[in-house]
Parts: sequence; structure tokens; C-alpha cells
Amino acid sequence: MSSQVPAGLRYAKSHEWVRLEGDVATIGITDHAQHELTDVVFVELPAVGRQVAAGEACAVVESVKTASDIYSPISGEVVAVNSAVADNPALVNTAPYADGFFFKLKVANPAEVEALLSPEAYAAQIGA
Repeated sequence: MSSQVPAGLRYAKSHEWVRLEGDVATIGITDHAQHELTDVVFVELPAVGRQVAAGEACAVVESVKTASDIYSPISGEVVAVNSAVADNPALVNTAPYADGFFFKLKVANPAEVEALLSPEAYAAQIGA
């Protein structure tokens, strides 16, 4: 089964995606990652106001198979979390690029976004 890799996003090698809108980035895990995890049963989100560094573990996702850290692909301040995904973790499986996002960051360094993988490079990484 081929994973979706939407254009217009940037990707971390650790399977998080970033959608940049102005100086705010929305972050979630990729379709490929949710397929690997299978049924997501629990999501722990970072606290609003937390400062995170690129590559820092800042959230946790648990599935029926495993628990995995979620890493922030970029540095910034958490300005919003998706409480809907905490209440209904299955959103990560059904809509990883929409209602299943994890949190939003005020971007500290826009160059970090540009340094992430393009959709084409990410698709090549996962063999999509």
C-alpha cells in the first residue's frame, strides 16, 4: 500500500510533517508513520508555551503495537495543541494530514523548515 505524501509540506526523516503558514507551523506524523504504527490508541501532547528544539522528543503516540516518541522537526514555541487528537487518537490514522495533526509551533528559525525533506525526497526515503 502506497503512503500519501502531500505536496506543500516538509518532512523529517523521523516521519513528522510540517505545514508552514506565516510564522506558525502545524506538525503531525505522516501517513507512512501511522501505517507503521497501526491503530493509534493514545496521544500525549506537549504543553502550550513549551519551547522545543529541532529533534527534541516532545510528544508520544501509542498504538496497539508500540509507543513512539514524536520529535519536533523544527525549533519554536508550542502555541496550540490538537485536543481532538488526544480525545480521539484514531484521527491520527484516519486523517494524519488534517484533523490528526499534533501541535502548532511559532517558528524560531524558518531556515529549519527549508532544511527538511521535500515531498519528493521523503517519498524516496519511504519507497513510495
